[in-house]
Amino acid sequence: MKLTILIHCPDQAGIIRSVTTFIHQQEGNIIYLDQHVDKQAGVFFMRLQSEFEKELPLDQFKEEFENELADQFQMEWEVYLDGYKPKMAIFVSKYNHCLYDLLSRYNSGELSVDIPFILSNHKDLEYVAEQFHIPFFYIPVTKLNKTEAEDQQLYLLKEHQVDFIVLARYMQIISPKVINVYPQKIINIHHSFLPAFMGAKPYHAAFERGVKIIGATSHYVTADLDAGPIIEQDVTTVSHTHSVNDFIAKGRDLERIVLSRAVQLHVARKTMVYNNKTVIFS
Repeated sequence: MKLTILIHCPDQAGIIRSVTTFIHQQEGNIIYLDQHVDKQAGVFFMRLQSEFEKELPLDQFKEEFENELADQFQMEWEVYLDGYKPKMAIFVSKYNHCLYDLLSRYNSGELSVDIPFILSNHKDLEYVAEQFHIPFFYIPVTKLNKTEAEDQQLYLLKEHQVDFIVLARYMQIISPKVINVYPQKIINIHHSFLPAFMGAKPYHAAFERGVKIIGATSHYVTADLDAGPIIEQDVTTVSHTHSVNDFIAKGRDLERIVLSRAVQLHVARKTMVYNNKTVIFS
């Protein structure tokens, strides 16, 4: 049995020693440990993986960890059983490049998740879901029916026991109604290097400004539009010889790569959020 533990708490002496001693007492072997201290905030972060020769009742492990360590060090912590494939719902609109990339990685076994369904506010990409034999749900969203549409979304998410959501170019604003049910569990790809050039047409704005690099940003969704904790970013160079269409083509390549990296990091339990920022473990 293998477990991954994520911890953050006020920085203080003895945390690592206490945690590793606890694992040893449980007859576990630590196979990975990484830690970071935010000196300015005075917060300690740690990701630890351990394996056990015999099966442990997970509820008992959690209870003993809470009583012996978490309370003492004022820890916020989570433990995950390795091998579990989280259920990932994909929301899309009309652009298919990120969707195809995620589904290709899923189909090849590179992305270790289950995908119970793809949801869209348009019917344009239903054929993609059919190609990969994944259920497709069409829920149109307008100003008049947004509340009803989100109720339908939440019903599907609950019915399929979805663990997290990926917005693969889903061109709708997610309201707090959904965000509050999936805090730090909705991953978006933004077609720009945030926080610069925000808005509907960042490539056009970048082109007009004469930039020499363009980028893409994947982040967790919060109630503040395009201002959630950043998971992954990347850039590529451009020049005066490139057209707006060149910018868009290069940008879409980045979007695919950046979104897939962010999803992989989330699935591997390598992200921790604190004060609207992320700690990303190697």
